[in-house]
Amino acid sequence: MRFTNFCSADPVCSPSRAALLTGRYPTRVGVPRVLFPQDRDGLKLDETTMANVLKARGYKTMCIGKWHLGRPAEYLPTSRGFDEYFGIPYSNDMNPRVLMHNTEVIEETANLETLTGRYTGEAGRFIAESKGSPFFLYMPHTFPHIPLAASQRFRGKSKEGLYGDVVQEIDWSVGEVLQSLKRNGLDGNTLVMFSSDNGPWYQGSPGKLRGRKNTTYEGGVREPFIARWTRRIPPGRVSNALASMMDVFPTVTRLCGGAMPSKPLDGIDIWPLLHGDRRSIDRQPLLYFDNWDLQCARWMDWKLHIARHNTAAYTPAPPGGRRSYLLPKPELYNLASDPDESYDVAPGHPDVVEQIQAKIGAMIKDFPEQVLQAYAEAKARAADPNTPTGAYPQPVKQ
Repeated sequence: MRFTNFCSADPVCSPSRAALLTGRYPTRVGVPRVLFPQDRDGLKLDETTMANVLKARGYKTMCIGKWHLGRPAEYLPTSRGFDEYFGIPYSNDMNPRVLMHNTEVIEETANLETLTGRYTGEAGRFIAESKGSPFFLYMPHTFPHIPLAASQRFRGKSKEGLYGDVVQEIDWSVGEVLQSLKRNGLDGNTLVMFSSDNGPWYQGSPGKLRGRKNTTYEGGVREPFIARWTRRIPPGRVSNALASMMDVFPTVTRLCGGAMPSKPLDGIDIWPLLHGDRRSIDRQPLLYFDNWDLQCARWMDWKLHIARHNTAAYTPAPPGGRRSYLLPKPELYNLASDPDESYDVAPGHPDVVEQIQAKIGAMIKDFPEQVLQAYAEAKARAADPNTPTGAYPQPVKQ
C-alpha cells in the first residue's frame, strides 16, 4: 500500500528519527533539533524505543546506517534496544566521519563509495542469521544526504548525475533486501516499510509541494511511504488517509504483541488503514515544530500556519537573531485542493481556524516547558501586521 499523505514528525533528520522510534513528538523526547558529534546528549535515556519493545518480545534487532540520535555510548543503538549496529552514527557531512560496528570505530573515515553496498551486505547477513527467530531490521540509509557517493557499479548509470546514481543504488539495495527475505523463506511473514525522514535538501524534488527540508511546509514534511506484507496487506492499493511517522511505533507494537510504554504516545495504530478495513482514522491534529517553536498544525485536509521564523534556516540571521513570531493572521490551506499551500483560505473559513486553534491550545498544555516558553515568547513578539501571506514575519517598525 502506498500512502499519499504520510508525514514525518519534523522536517530535519534527528527529530524525525526520534519520533519514528518512540511514537512521540521529538520535542517530548529531547531531540528538537539536529544533533552533532560533539553533543553529549541525545534521545532521552528514559524513552522506550521500538527496538526495546521488540527485543523484550524475543526479536533479534539490528540497526544499519545513519543513527543520529546521540554519539556517546549510552545513546548509541546498542544501548537503545539493538543487539547490533553498523553505520555512521550521524550525518555523513559531519566530522569525524567514522564507521562503527556496535560501539567500535572500524574506519576513522568511512569510505562513502562502498557504503550502500556494505549496508546491503550487512542486511543480508543479519536476515540470514535471524531467520529462525523473529527479527527487527532498522535500515536508515546514509544517502542521499550530501556528500554523495556511489559505487563504481552505479556511477554514471542513471543519466541523472551523481544524485540519480545514488538513488538508483538505494533502489538496488531495497531490492536486495527483499530478495534476502525470499531466499530465506521469510517473504510472506515480514512487514516491510519504506519511507524518508524529511523533504529534499539541495537536490531531489518535492514535486508540486511547497518547501523543502528545514521547512514545515508540505515539501519538508510529507514523505513517501510504502508498506508491504504479502499475506496481510492487499496489494496495489493507494491510501489518501493522513498518517504520521509516529504511527509506526504503536502499529508495530500491537502487531507484535508488545507492551506499550508508560508514557503516552502521539502516534496511532494505523493497521486498519494498512489492512484495508478503514479509509481514514480520526486523530488529533499533527503539530509541526522548528526546534522548540510551534509553527503549524495539520488536521485532516486542513493546514493552519500560526507562526513562522523571521528568516529561513541556513540564511544569515537578521539583527537580533532568528526568532519565531506568531503570524498577524493565521494562514489556512486546504491541502486536498491546494497541496502546494498557495491560497490562504482563512478569511472564508473562520470556523475551521477557530477549531484548529482550540485544538492546538488544548494539546500544547502537556508539552515540555521549553515548548510552552517558546510559544509564549513568539506570542509576545509584535509582528508587523502588514506581513504578506506566506512571507517571513518581521518585527513592528519602531
